[in-house]
Amino acid sequence: MSKKDKLIDRLLKKPQDFTFDEMETLLSYFGYKLKQGGKGSGVKFIKAESNDVINFHKPHPNGILKQYILNQVIEKLRKDGLL
Repeated sequence: MSKKDKLIDRLLKKPQDFTFDEMETLLSYFGYKLKQGGKGSGVKFIKAESNDVINFHKPHPNGILKQYILNQVIEKLRKDGLL
């Protein structure tokens, strides 16, 4: 099982400790690039060829993503046929 497959499997299990770094790695496998917003903790992941955007707030101080963010990302990736 590849690292990508392991991260997908982990995301779909919706663990309580899924980190921002893991999400950044996973979304990069799908062609998304991180773009930090101006002020605050808002971030955008942009897929260049389609101008597709996934945005949410970067968690701090521990870097653990909230469950609603995991749900939103899963829903978006499924809608786009990536999962």
